[in-house]
Amino acid sequence: MNVDAHPSRQSSIRRRIEELAPWFHNMTIGGVPTAPNHFLGDYPRCKWEKFAHVLPQDIAGRTVLDIGCNAGFYAIEMKRRGAGLVVGVDSDPRYLAQAEFAATQAGVDLDLHQMSVYDVGRLGRKFDIVLFLGVLYHLRHPLLALDLIYEHVAGDMLLMQSLQRGRDAVPEVCADYPFSEWQVFEQADFPRLHFVEHCYAADPTNWFIPNRAAVEAMLRSAGFRIEKHPEREVYLCRRDRRPEMVEPPPL
Repeated sequence: MNVDAHPSRQSSIRRRIEELAPWFHNMTIGGVPTAPNHFLGDYPRCKWEKFAHVLPQDIAGRTVLDIGCNAGFYAIEMKRRGAGLVVGVDSDPRYLAQAEFAATQAGVDLDLHQMSVYDVGRLGRKFDIVLFLGVLYHLRHPLLALDLIYEHVAGDMLLMQSLQRGRDAVPEVCADYPFSEWQVFEQADFPRLHFVEHCYAADPTNWFIPNRAAVEAMLRSAGFRIEKHPEREVYLCRRDRRPEMVEPPPL
């Protein structure tokens, strides 16, 4: 909801926004921005505008799952495109409270659940579109998360975004290497996850930061075919056949 509210109502909205602070998603609710001084600018709208075009404008009747929904910016955008059921999950109850408030003010209905990505099997269904934006690098077990998404909730499309560091190049990688091979691991563009033992950007939940080659390899390994790469960190994928050597994730 971007229309300015009546002054008395706007005061109530501002008060509730302050009660739910801090916000990571900057959203304008009743004319009041939730995070106007965000260090990334008008985030996540400035990010969304770079890849919004890869999703259909009309998704009427389709089901959507937003994993790590935060304050619900992307989930609300899916409702605005006509999605039917939109489920948002997050492990942080404060973010879910923000999402509930933002959705109510926007006049849309979100089905919100407090759970980890490792628990998505509890939802008991697959979705036409799964959003997995800004979550991968916050996980101690990132490949397991992709496996579980593939196994339990991804019915067709996966829109995935992850922070990336390191080389942007994607090298030709052999299907196998002899035990004596060392040199390939010295290549800066070889698929790699940079492990953060302590903090990165003052955030102790930044665990594994991949380079581009690693992101793409992990998606393929989990069973997703990369269809579009509209922005450095963003991938639109389709559910594909999982490589035969991959073991199913634990239930």
